Amino acid sequence: MTDVTVVIPTYNGGDIWRQSVESILQQNLKPAKILVIDSSSADDTVLVAKNAGFNIKVIDKSDFDHGGTRTLALKDVETEIVIFMTQDAILDNECAFENLLKVFDNQSVSAAYGRQLPHYDANPLAIYARENSYGCESYVTSLSDDFPKGFRKAFMSNSFAAYRVADLNALGGFPERLILGEDSYFSAKALMAEKSVAYVADAIVRHSHNYKAIEEFKRYFDIGVFHSDQSWMLDELGSAEGEGLRFAVGQIVFLIKRGEIRMVFSSALASLAKYIGYKLGRGHAGIPLSLCRKMSMYKGYWQ
Repeated sequence: MTDVTVVIPTYNGGDIWRQSVESILQQNLKPAKILVIDSSSADDTVLVAKNAGFNIKVIDKSDFDHGGTRTLALKDVETEIVIFMTQDAILDNECAFENLLKVFDNQSVSAAYGRQLPHYDANPLAIYARENSYGCESYVTSLSDDFPKGFRKAFMSNSFAAYRVADLNALGGFPERLILGEDSYFSAKALMAEKSVAYVADAIVRHSHNYKAIEEFKRYFDIGVFHSDQSWMLDELGSAEGEGLRFAVGQIVFLIKRGEIRMVFSSALASLAKYIGYKLGRGHAGIPLSLCRKMSMYKGYWQ
């Protein structure tokens, strides 16, 4: 038993949730508590969690909020460290938890995230997305460090991330009413408070999505909304401009090298969808609410 709590929001987790649960049970490091916050699933998500011995709190689907729901969970956390996961993240080996937590021996570290490898059924676009975002070199960074540069410095992913609870509470936790990005929001707050954040490359989960172009559009519309509403992050850390073009070109080069010529059009279409979605999201204040809801992946935000 270790001084760490694991928190996982769930909703209709399906088979991949069962795989995630099994990977948690196989960890060498046994958390003090595993808390599932379920948004009134219609399938057996809660039963799977109950059979695994997890603690369960059920909320209304309409009450789910990326930041607020995780902050709600913090009220039940009595450990020094909290790990957040998503229901579709499968720990890749038995050492994932302990590898992620080692970095907290450095008292300056407020938050750390692990490496995400693609699921075994990932398509080439999803494979590149993970390889581009999650390298094989770990790092600890602060606001004064040169790497990573700009907005990338605050990157954090609650698909598999850990936080020092005292720092999380001291800096206000995760705010309510965020369309997404509660993880990067806190990471930026920690950096501004002269704390450090870390990437731990040997703490590994399998997590990816085979998104279609329309899903990429909706996802990046939401990212644009987040960047618009939290513009202080870009002001303080630097612009994300240019990242999209570098990713788009890099993905096409990756596909050509793999001989996946048939996927080049899909890649270009997805990149175009991301660009248009992001730009519309940045300008969402001038778009009717009903249309924003249609363009968004997280429709519950647009109440």
